[in-house]
Amino acid sequence: MIVIDRDLVSELLSMEACIGLMEEALKDLSAGQAEQQLRSVVPVRDGGLMGLMPAYLVRENIVGAKLISVFPHNHSAGLPSHQGVIALFDAGNGEMKAVVDARQVTAIRTAAVSAAATKLLAKADSRSLALIGTGEQARSHLEAILHVRPIERVSFWSRNSEHARTFQSEMSAKYGKRLTVTASETAEQAVQSADIICTITSSTTPVLQSEWIADGAHINAVGACRPNDRELATGIVQRSSLYVDRRESAENEAGDYLIPLNEGAFGSNHIVGELGEALLGRIPGRISEQQLTLFKSLGLAVEDLAAAAYVYSQANQQGKGVTIAI
Repeated sequence: MIVIDRDLVSELLSMEACIGLMEEALKDLSAGQAEQQLRSVVPVRDGGLMGLMPAYLVRENIVGAKLISVFPHNHSAGLPSHQGVIALFDAGNGEMKAVVDARQVTAIRTAAVSAAATKLLAKADSRSLALIGTGEQARSHLEAILHVRPIERVSFWSRNSEHARTFQSEMSAKYGKRLTVTASETAEQAVQSADIICTITSSTTPVLQSEWIADGAHINAVGACRPNDRELATGIVQRSSLYVDRRESAENEAGDYLIPLNEGAFGSNHIVGELGEALLGRIPGRISEQQLTLFKSLGLAVEDLAAAAYVYSQANQQGKGVTIAI
C-alpha cells in the first residue's frame, strides 16, 4: 500500500486532467457503471461534522471511501475547513491499495466538476466570472473555469476584507496579464451582468437574490451541503433550469433545492436531471441564450474515488508515494 500526501496529489492531478476524469465518473454513475451511498454524517459540537462517503467504480475495479472532517469555523483560525483521507481497495480481492490526502483531491475535483457543468451549461462566449467567497475553492474554481470558457473579467466578494485583499493580490499576480480581477463591495455588485457565477461560501443562508442575476447566466452553487443550509434565495432556484450531480443526493441533502421545494415554490419535477445524464446526451443542456442554468454541486464519493484512483495510478507508474506494509 502507498500513502500519497497533499503535495504529491498537487503534482500528479492537474485541473485539466481532473475535468475529464469527472466527466467520465459522472457519466458512469448515471449509466450504472459506478455506485455510491449517501454520505453518513456525524455532527460535532460547534458546527463541525465527520463524513463517510463510500463508492465503487466498476470499470476501474476500485472500491473505497472518503473520510472527511468539515469544520467551517477553521477559516477564522487560519486552518482548512476540509481535512481527511481517501482509502482505495481492489474491488476484486479487497486488497488495500492506497491512502490519499483528501483535502487536495476535494479542492481540485470540486472545481473540476463545476468546470464540467460550466462547459455544458454556460453560454459559449461567457467572458465574465463572479466568485462569491475567497477561500481555497475560489482559487481552484477560477483555475478550472479558465479551462472551459474565455474569461476576461473576474469580480469577487468576501465578507472578510482581509481575505479579499489577499485574494486580490494573489490572483492579480497570477492572472494579471490575462484577466482583470476586481473586488466588489457587495455580493450584488459582484454578480451584476456576470455570465458565470460560483457560490463557494460557508454560509447557511442566502448570499444571492434573484433580482441580482441576469437572464442567460450560469450558476455553480457549491457551498451549502446540508438540508437546512443554502446559498441561493428561492427565486433563483425557481426561475432556473436545475441540474444536480446526483438526484438522490439532492433530494436528501441540498437545502438550495429542498427549502424552496418545501415552501411550495415548485414541484418535485423541478430538477432537469443529473449532470451525467446531460453528458450522456439523455437530457438537454442549455437550450437558449436567455435561459438561467443552475448546477447544484454536493460533492460525490465517485468523484473522490475517480480522482484518487488516477493519482494512485500515476504514483504507481512513477514510483512515487510512501510504501508501507499493512
